[in-house]
Amino acid sequence: MTEPADEFSFLADQAADAGLTGPLPRGERLQIDLADGRVVSGLRWWFDSPDDRPVVTLLHGAGLNAHTWDTTVIALGLPAVAIDLPGHGDSSWRTDAAYVGRMLAPDVAAAITAWTDGPQVLVGQSLGGLTAAAVAAAQPHLVESLVVIDITPGLDPNAGAAEIRRFFAGPTDWASRDELVDRAMAFGLGGGTRQKAARGVYFNSRVRADGRVEWKHHFAHLAAAAGASPAEDGTADAGNDAVAAVLGEAGWEDLAAVRVPLALIRGERGFVTDADVDVFRERVPAASVLTLAGGHNLQEDAPVALAAELRRAAGKG
Repeated sequence: MTEPADEFSFLADQAADAGLTGPLPRGERLQIDLADGRVVSGLRWWFDSPDDRPVVTLLHGAGLNAHTWDTTVIALGLPAVAIDLPGHGDSSWRTDAAYVGRMLAPDVAAAITAWTDGPQVLVGQSLGGLTAAAVAAAQPHLVESLVVIDITPGLDPNAGAAEIRRFFAGPTDWASRDELVDRAMAFGLGGGTRQKAARGVYFNSRVRADGRVEWKHHFAHLAAAAGASPAEDGTADAGNDAVAAVLGEAGWEDLAAVRVPLALIRGERGFVTDADVDVFRERVPAASVLTLAGGHNLQEDAPVALAAELRRAAGKG
């Protein structure tokens, strides 16, 4: 694949794919250094002036990165920040591999504090949704309203279709990005066209000093390691179920502590079932629930419809 001029070179194509004809945002890469030597990276977007402060902060799901929100931001038309969660994009991996909401929340809160100057409409999809809830519970002054996309506590935010898990459990490095695009297309991934697959591969991979290409996010490397040494006695599954139960309860506690407007937006073909919605309504009765046509990654499946809802959450609808 031909390397783009920079990471924002795809915006016109992304707008065209979504049928958007309005102005394109300007973007810049941000980074903060944490006390332990790790970094958190992200993107800041604006439309009118670089002095416009973000009003919406966006957190992606497991295995994705801040650019998953590009088309949603174009449709949104508001200054925004999209953060690479730890272990994803250009943010540092965690040595403890503790990719759960409450562990990620302090790093996200540090980025919000550094890159915004007022309470945000905080939006999180999947793993990002549970992280957003943890931020809102622990540091409510950072959050004006909370939107959680296609996740509820108790669901595994790192789960996905078996085909996607097999895709990431394969090799962790390749000779070129074209090889990765070929693999994505062979698995039926990447958005249906080679152009879209190449875009996703570019955002989610990096070229190492030795010239090999590897996934940016830690999950692919963890999946490959797990695939190389699977447990055979069932203890891993039992342990994972116990951990999921504990983390699920922590997530419900975080949502119960939220005192700002809270909405759950789920995909019609996403992870959150009708039964999950019933539990959500029972445990968080003050929250609103909305279903949009699309799958788990609504920011990619239905960016225009999702952006309209986020504008409403920001008081601009």
